[in-house]
Amino acid sequence: MSLYQKFQLNHSLQGKIHGHHLDRLAIIYIRQSTLQQVERHAESTKLQYALVDKAYSLGWSAERVLVIDEDLGRSGANAEGRPGFQRLVAEVGLDRVGIVLGIEMSRLARSCRDWYQLLEVCALFRTLIGDTDGIYDPGFYNDRLLLGLKGTMSEAELHVLKQRMIEGKNAKARRGELGMRLPMGYMIRPSGEIIKDIDEQAQSVIHLVFELFDRFSTINGVLRYLVKHNIYMPYREISGLKKGDLVWRRPNRVTLGNLFHHPMYTGSYVYGRRPIDPRRKKPGRPSTGRTTAKPEEWAVLIKDKLPAYITWEQYERNQRQLAANAIQGIGVPRQGSSLLSGLLICGHCNSRMTTRYSTSGSKLTYLCGKMMSTYGDKLCQSLVGTSLDQLIVQQVLAALEPSALDISLQVATDIEQERKNLEQHWHKQLERAKYEVERAYRQYNATEPENRLVARTLEKKWEETLAEEEKLKRSYAKFVAEQPSTLSEAEREAIEKLSSDIPALWSSPTTTQQERQEIIRLLIEKIIVIVEGKTEKVNLEIHWMGGHKTSIPFIRPIAKLEYLSYYNELLQRVVELHQEDKELRSIAAILNQEGFSPPKLKNGFNGGLVGELLVRCGIPSSKKVRFSEVSRHPDEYTLRELIQKTSLPASTLSGYLKKGMLNARRTKESGGIWLITADEQEIKRLQALKNRYPEWLHRSRVKKVN
Repeated sequence: MSLYQKFQLNHSLQGKIHGHHLDRLAIIYIRQSTLQQVERHAESTKLQYALVDKAYSLGWSAERVLVIDEDLGRSGANAEGRPGFQRLVAEVGLDRVGIVLGIEMSRLARSCRDWYQLLEVCALFRTLIGDTDGIYDPGFYNDRLLLGLKGTMSEAELHVLKQRMIEGKNAKARRGELGMRLPMGYMIRPSGEIIKDIDEQAQSVIHLVFELFDRFSTINGVLRYLVKHNIYMPYREISGLKKGDLVWRRPNRVTLGNLFHHPMYTGSYVYGRRPIDPRRKKPGRPSTGRTTAKPEEWAVLIKDKLPAYITWEQYERNQRQLAANAIQGIGVPRQGSSLLSGLLICGHCNSRMTTRYSTSGSKLTYLCGKMMSTYGDKLCQSLVGTSLDQLIVQQVLAALEPSALDISLQVATDIEQERKNLEQHWHKQLERAKYEVERAYRQYNATEPENRLVARTLEKKWEETLAEEEKLKRSYAKFVAEQPSTLSEAEREAIEKLSSDIPALWSSPTTTQQERQEIIRLLIEKIIVIVEGKTEKVNLEIHWMGGHKTSIPFIRPIAKLEYLSYYNELLQRVVELHQEDKELRSIAAILNQEGFSPPKLKNGFNGGLVGELLVRCGIPSSKKVRFSEVSRHPDEYTLRELIQKTSLPASTLSGYLKKGMLNARRTKESGGIWLITADEQEIKRLQALKNRYPEWLHRSRVKKVN
């Protein structure tokens, strides 16, 4: 029975097509899964287009027949990326469709989710569905049950086909024969063999890149070197008319990052390095959803399968260095005055603290902004870096003192003794092997020549003992090569003598800041920093290499007096001394003797600062030294007196003073006031410059005298 006869039989027997169906559209839905099927399976496409004639025979006029073929070459696994199917559902939802015709249910959908959505819409708007087996009404229970079964079988069929393809692909990958896109520096022969690029320059560039990473330890360092020396990267065209041709392109950070992460450069065949996570896959974008698996999670790893540029050990070392260079990694020694960059850990949020330079790089600050950048919270903590660097340098130099080196030399002696014990063990093994060879030789010589069966057995045993002895000798040679050389007496004396010169070498101008950073990193693993609020108190916990820890209190410079941990105690003490009728300078001297320290001034408290503290306590500073009591040199004026003398604006003279354009000095009395030297000639000159300020500014070279 032909296809048209089947449709006519179902129509006459069931009588499901009514007038309201014929008044609406008959949609012919056509789909092929891939473009290859469209090209190679043309008969199936023709069969689907032939359903137009069947729609005519069922009673639909030509103007009411609509063909939807936008999905030719598209998979029916889901509705995303199928504009034809989406258009079909939309037309049904607008109550414009009387029947949907398809060659079979798998053409409409291979997913039960999409299939049942279509059935619900068709049942709601009384739309029929037809295939080669008949016509169905989704609103009828029996038809709905049969359509659901057909949709389930269509989806199961797709999964079976996919599973067969995946298993075949995995089997080929386990043999190391599954083809993949090759990274730069490799090419494939017509026979399928993967080899290094036949261009010697391409090979040399790849070798150079790995050598540069061993030197600089950062992708940025390698990139800068390549750009500076105008070195380009080799690419092989993967498509087009020039497929397989070698082209040279500018290096970039992403390309270098992919190169260092690719395990093929070790000669390893890897499959499953970038699996797809369906939870991250976005509709219509099949390239997304890929994740990076750890080496232990790779589906296939076959070492020494391909020609290599580096060893597997070097690859693992590069991965550790790249991880350390990340935001939360220690990184590599960098330029700048910081000695502890990458070593400081915030004790509050356990994040790595960053380095910041200000004032044209002269001011160093360590800070933790992880919580602020991630959650919009406040800055965790910060502290001035210069004083902290000096403290850690003292700890490092103390660890390198002769007494500490004596312990290290003693450890070296213990290791040397352990090596001697191992040497004795190896000598005994070699001696036993030599004895077995000689014994087998004697047994072979003692055999009568006529007894050939015994002679052949003993000769074989003799050869086995010789091979075992040779294998043992190779193992011993490898052991000797891997052992570190021992220190001679002259070398020990040189180390002991050098230990006393370490401070001089550290401060030598020939020692770079990066070399100092490397020395510190050889000794210190990390430093945990905990700042007590906004106070000057800081707790440091130094984690030395080897597991030893050292806790050190540290006093940091702070910005304001009220941030001092003993601020209230300081105010109380100042009030007590003031009530004893002591002068400001005397109070300042007593505070310095008792161990009180201002937040910034290195010379301790002075009279002016004590007066400010009294004002904060609500006590007028009556004990200040009067201006008249300050000892002056001839022709010296205060700023206020000079303003009255010259009639210049206060802002102008203050600007001259700040910029060092006046000959001035600061006194120790009265909180440190400025006294400006100005004789009659200087006063007249200042008055004359009132209208010629710009010209005078360029000629003036008067310096401030402290």
